[in-house]
Amino acid sequence: MGTDGLGRDLLSRMMYGSRISLAVALVDVAIVLLVGVPLGLIAGFFGRWIDTLIMRTVDILLAFPSLLLVIVVITYLRAVLDQGEGPLLGVLGSLDKASGGLLGVFVALGLVSWLTVARLVRGQVLSLKEKEFVEAARMVGATNVRVMTRHLLPNSLAPIIVAATFGIPLAIAAEAGLSFLGLGVRPPYPSWGILIAEGLRNMRAFPHELVFPAVILAITLICFNFLGDGLRDALDTKLRVD
Repeated sequence: MGTDGLGRDLLSRMMYGSRISLAVALVDVAIVLLVGVPLGLIAGFFGRWIDTLIMRTVDILLAFPSLLLVIVVITYLRAVLDQGEGPLLGVLGSLDKASGGLLGVFVALGLVSWLTVARLVRGQVLSLKEKEFVEAARMVGATNVRVMTRHLLPNSLAPIIVAATFGIPLAIAAEAGLSFLGLGVRPPYPSWGILIAEGLRNMRAFPHELVFPAVILAITLICFNFLGDGLRDALDTKLRVD
């Protein structure tokens, strides 16, 4: 694959960039599972004002374009963390700089990634909580927590797994887009978005700097989408019956 304009090995930088992209994707999925799933479970199970509060918050955040919201959040976080006023912000700012700006990316992407999963889980719980096995669990004295964790959540895992799998390419693409715009990982960390941005500037003299990172990014996104399609087909009971 050759080297870039500064003589750095392009393959090595792309391999290192894959670590950053996958780290962002895994953290994003972890935020989805730790935030979106419990909130959707609580909203669907308890309903009433709890459901209204959580879902109206989701609706308000979904009213904004996701990319625009991420850009606004990460720009604000960078400004606050760079100032580092106070001991807590000073520590967080140091962590953000040490990670090459990944801390801000994690927070910004995590803010928008859990929304659709929370709505998905809520819909699953609403359709399951009136089933006979849930009523039977309540009749034998099962607590609300036990009903949610032992009956509702396990029966909602299939769509959650599929949604989390589809969330991986979305997070990778979002991180690459932010890095391309200069809002993601900070140089000299070789994110795929940074490599594509550098390749675009040197496209006429060194076209391979743009082609190889772009192709690798596209192949990665396609592979994860195929994986999501396969899991959806494998876990969909209706398709298995047909």
